[in-house]
Amino acid sequence: MTATDPVGTAPAVESFPAAEAPRPAPGATPPRTPLISRAAAELVGTAALVTIVVGSGIQATRLTDDVALRLPANSTATVFGLGVLIALLGPVSGAHFNPAVTVAEWWTARRGGAGVNARELAVYVPAQIVGAIAGAVLADAMFGEPLVRWSRHDRSAGHLLLAEVVATAGLIMLIFGLARTDRLRFAPVAVASYIGAAYWFTSSTSFANPAVTIGRAFTDTFAGIAPGSVPGFIGMQAVGVVVGLALVAVIFARGDAPAVQAVRVAPDSSAPMAASTEGSTR
Repeated sequence: MTATDPVGTAPAVESFPAAEAPRPAPGATPPRTPLISRAAAELVGTAALVTIVVGSGIQATRLTDDVALRLPANSTATVFGLGVLIALLGPVSGAHFNPAVTVAEWWTARRGGAGVNARELAVYVPAQIVGAIAGAVLADAMFGEPLVRWSRHDRSAGHLLLAEVVATAGLIMLIFGLARTDRLRFAPVAVASYIGAAYWFTSSTSFANPAVTIGRAFTDTFAGIAPGSVPGFIGMQAVGVVVGLALVAVIFARGDAPAVQAVRVAPDSSAPMAASTEGSTR
């Protein structure tokens, strides 16, 4: 208060803009979304993904006997469908639709990164598996196939298992590389594009997803996988997660942030005083 201020008048309170609501770190699950909503998003999203994969495979098989045409039909539908699902459900649950991604995010979170906790992991993974099975059953139902018929499509060859390591490692590196560089806004296009490409450059047609692998065992159609081949695929996908996270750690290593100049106000003074603070890494 100065000599010119009216007596009894409270000093003016300097207004500051309201602090921006905290935003989730790249890769983190939105904090204000109830867990039940996130679980539902993961279940529905994974179910829709498997429905797209299996359904487009059945449709392609019925339209042509040429395998060279079936794969483009199957992969194209998957690319567009996956991109839409990530864009739609990403703000709700993070759009994992994949236990490999969920486990990798949990691992980075427990080591100081952003991501799901153990409770969320325990909810997400079962939701994804149930969704994948439901998606396969739904696709069969829409095309008049038996609702559940174990696939006879053996995929146990060594080169297919190697392909699953490569496909899963690439997917993990892509997702967590985007997170490390704050570019997850490109995930719908980037992840869908990668899966579409991996359909063609891997001999396994890039399952890269334990839940989807389990779900596709329930349908004896173009996209199916024999139950006996499922453990091998999931085991190699787990190896791919480890390889992918190792690549992220090496390629996207965080260095020390440079020192920055912060401005603070000295006590009893309106003059700003510069203070040097060291940046820290997360």
